[in-house]
Amino acid sequence: MKEIELIDEMPAEGASSRRPADGLLTRINAPIARYGMYLSVTGLLVIVTIVFYQVFGRYVLNSSPTWTENLALVLILYVTLIGAAVGVRDAGHVSMESLLVLLPEGPREKIELVIHALVVLFGAAMVYNGWLLGSSVGMVKIANLGLPEFVRYVPLVLSGLLIISFSIEHIIALLRNEEVVPSWN
Repeated sequence: MKEIELIDEMPAEGASSRRPADGLLTRINAPIARYGMYLSVTGLLVIVTIVFYQVFGRYVLNSSPTWTENLALVLILYVTLIGAAVGVRDAGHVSMESLLVLLPEGPREKIELVIHALVVLFGAAMVYNGWLLGSSVGMVKIANLGLPEFVRYVPLVLSGLLIISFSIEHIIALLRNEEVVPSWN
């Protein structure tokens, strides 16, 4: 019986032996990621509702609302970009992890650090270019919504900032031999 209990406590092959991260950045990022996912799911439900209303208006009322398409497109930007940032923190993004698992622990950690550093650069590019694009359109209005055009670029800048923060959290965790626990656990 004792032997069985010890076997159950051993990590599975390929599983990480790192302890969960618990630093300040983790305590800040975990709730941000959780609420970002809540926001993305809520936005997705709102998009479905808007598209349903548009279809209902077009085929049942024979009068399609003009604002629904543009609002759905703006919401898609928020949902996908915030969701992508959360995916970076919670390791839900597309990665080549199957190749990394084949490497020994030392080189694997170094490559993971390089990958997270590159993701930080990508997030910085998102912030910089999103800011440039958003400021270039200034206060031009989105047709049928009356909102300024720069609201389309806010999620790009916000997502870039979140990606930078989440990647730095991963880098710190790797250097401390810790693991970032997904916020939805």
